[in-house]
Amino acid sequence: MSFTNVRAIPSPEAVISLVPLSAEAAQTKKENDRQIADVITGKDNRFIVVIGPCSADDEDAVMEYMGKLKEVREEVKDKLVIVPRVYTGKPRTTGEGYKGMMHQPDPTKAPNMLEGLLTIRKLFIRVIEETGMPVSDEMLYPSNLPFVSDLLSYIAIGARSVENQQHRLTASGIDCAVGMKNPTSGDLTVMFNSIRAAQHSHNFLYNGHEVKTTGNPLAHAIMRGSVNKHGNNLPNYHYEDLRLAYNMYIEGGYLNPAVIVDANHSNSGKKFFEQPRIVKEVLHSRSYNTDIEQMVKGVMIESYLVEGNQNGSEPHVYGKSITDPCLGFEDTKTLLYEIAERV
Repeated sequence: MSFTNVRAIPSPEAVISLVPLSAEAAQTKKENDRQIADVITGKDNRFIVVIGPCSADDEDAVMEYMGKLKEVREEVKDKLVIVPRVYTGKPRTTGEGYKGMMHQPDPTKAPNMLEGLLTIRKLFIRVIEETGMPVSDEMLYPSNLPFVSDLLSYIAIGARSVENQQHRLTASGIDCAVGMKNPTSGDLTVMFNSIRAAQHSHNFLYNGHEVKTTGNPLAHAIMRGSVNKHGNNLPNYHYEDLRLAYNMYIEGGYLNPAVIVDANHSNSGKKFFEQPRIVKEVLHSRSYNTDIEQMVKGVMIESYLVEGNQNGSEPHVYGKSITDPCLGFEDTKTLLYEIAERV
């Protein structure tokens, strides 16, 4: 067993200096952070929609998508806080396949993580500057966070990472909203243990230092369904599942009870076309029960320019996911309008 050094990576400060965020964009980012925080804490009764491609694999296609999303956002911003998914690192179940723009800024070329870090900073900044919208990403690797922490307004901890101690401790020092997904096993206790850890102060090693965090009161739950021992998907977006989450929040005495429902992954069985139906059921549950209405702060949707996905065996389709299948933009627009009407 051995490691081969491929290239040295400059410090986070050096990388940030190469692709800096302007003062004006930093203010936009700060305001986006506040709006999301206000929804999580209940100061703002708008509904969060975390939405975008499964993976950000093509800067041009992503920015075209963001331009279209911005147009819809302007029409629904009094009801919805739209948070674009700009996911640049992809967890792979077997370790194989495209691992995201951070690894391969060009999916057709060899991995280059220095080029990837510069590319994703550029992409995040373009979203902030050109659309005014917040940027969300998954914290796949806590060690990479210092390179982009000045740009992200919403961070997700994935189902495979939520039990990891370094992810939990790092989340406790993040100054924006962090969503903790339930693990692939579906055990909500694991997710709530992670939320508790993230909401408390810790001392640990991070970015070359011993650090102390203050705890993150904006750490919250993302319900994404699970898989049983036979490999069958078990959804957890139904009314009874949301009641269970509410009871666990209240009995555990957590800060700012909040749930974001992921309409894809194991909740849909990765059947992207089921996402609108799932979202509508979640909205119905909110309308039926005041506790659920106050707790369920939003949904997460995978969406891109062209519906479905592609695996590289056919001619490349611009704006179509190369990882998990996504809802197409026309259906996305219809769904966003319906969400705005019903919240």
